[in-house]
Amino acid sequence: MQYLNRRRFMQLSAAVAASGFAPGFARAEGKRGGHLRVGLAGGSSQDTLDQLTYVSDATWIFSSNVRNNLVEIDELNQQVPGLAERWEVSPDATRFSFFIRKGVTFHSGKTLTADDVVASLNIHRGETSQSPAKEEMRDVVDIKADGSRVDVTFSTPNIDFLSLVTTFNFGILPVADGKIDRLTKDGTGPYMLESFEPGQSIILKRNPNYWKPEAGFFDTAEVTFIEDDAARMNAIRTGLVDVVNKVDLKTASVLKRVKGIRVEDIKTEQFNSFAMMIDTAPFNDNNIRLALKYGVNREELVKKILLGYGSIGNDHPVGVTNKFFNSQIQQTEFDADKAKYYLKQAGLTRLDVSLSASDAGFPGAVGSSSLYQSSAAAAGININVVREPNDGFYENVWLKKPFATVFWGKLASVGLQFSQAYLPGATWNETHCNLPQVTELIRTARGIVDETKRGEIYHELQSVIHEQGGSIIPMFTNFVWAVRDNVQHGPNLQNDLTLDGLKCFQRWWFA
Repeated sequence: MQYLNRRRFMQLSAAVAASGFAPGFARAEGKRGGHLRVGLAGGSSQDTLDQLTYVSDATWIFSSNVRNNLVEIDELNQQVPGLAERWEVSPDATRFSFFIRKGVTFHSGKTLTADDVVASLNIHRGETSQSPAKEEMRDVVDIKADGSRVDVTFSTPNIDFLSLVTTFNFGILPVADGKIDRLTKDGTGPYMLESFEPGQSIILKRNPNYWKPEAGFFDTAEVTFIEDDAARMNAIRTGLVDVVNKVDLKTASVLKRVKGIRVEDIKTEQFNSFAMMIDTAPFNDNNIRLALKYGVNREELVKKILLGYGSIGNDHPVGVTNKFFNSQIQQTEFDADKAKYYLKQAGLTRLDVSLSASDAGFPGAVGSSSLYQSSAAAAGININVVREPNDGFYENVWLKKPFATVFWGKLASVGLQFSQAYLPGATWNETHCNLPQVTELIRTARGIVDETKRGEIYHELQSVIHEQGGSIIPMFTNFVWAVRDNVQHGPNLQNDLTLDGLKCFQRWWFA
């Protein structure tokens, strides 16, 4: 089979543009078989196979399709058995017992054991761990295997641990001589990794021995990274690929009229953000943070950037569709006079700040930043928009520059959403949040099993972060992707990541 590598993609694109010919696509018979071609925005030349560094759509593909987790999220967005066929949680949420599925093999042929699970969990522990979940694993006192059961014991309750092990950093890897090779291609997932060229392509081949027979319909799948919006839209329009993520919203209405293509719009809790490091001047003054929050015209961003494919945000990470959403918090709206008032409280009449922006931060981030610059100017705030390269944005800008564009997908629980972004020791604490009240509330919520009582704390957390945090969250954005008509899927779609939680490779099929 001839794969569509980057050079071949460019050759075909040029040929199509010159001839005006749109190549057709042969329909596969039945639900199994075929070669799925995906045009994906979200890759970087600095991506690796190390799941402790996963921050992009490209690397999340490995976690979702090459590897498996103990607990997984299904198309109904519910926790379901993965490599753990069942689990038990102690009444006080300090001990979690996972009963490991028998008869599972890695792509290499090695049989999955409880020792693989223990070693895979242990890479997230300890002061020297590079895991973004190190903070959540800080209170683990013991991980041990007892036959096919693995027990994880915490010194304090952690109700979010089941959600944590569903995340893309927690794929189970094979252990050899007591060690884990984090760069291994091996896994237990529905697809084997044939090749990986960072920032260019990924090729997957169906695992014939996958333990879950109802998943993995395509024989092979290929991802070509196409960061340019126009090129990606042209690829789906002309039939060079079967699926694209991140439809260019400005041309979505045109794409909808192309015969043989469906544009799908999925409501999510993904949000776009301007993140300020609150331990860095001038953002260490909450008056400055409030001035910047009132300087954003949120309605304008939703209208002009999202073109209606989303909704207004209110500077905390819980979406309006979430059962823990606090509807009592007053919506922050653009108000130049209030922004000026808070500047005055900070002893200023004018503010100059630089905002690092890239469409890798979120689609439309550069345009959003320009609109933000314009609205904030009415309050005496001069925002210098620094356009950063797309490639390497998450390695070189995010978590390094004090004011930057970024997006967050929906995590497996509200507790994780708070702890991974707002605890002082969290790797992804992009705002350098160190507010004592936030830390105390997050840790308290972990220990509350009663959902109603825990929800009250989540409501308070939203209020504090809204009022004092460094996240300017102006909008929640839908997933908008496009598929050719011969690509089919079920009625339900996972909405934490694009393309059905990036499980389109295993859940979708050709008609």
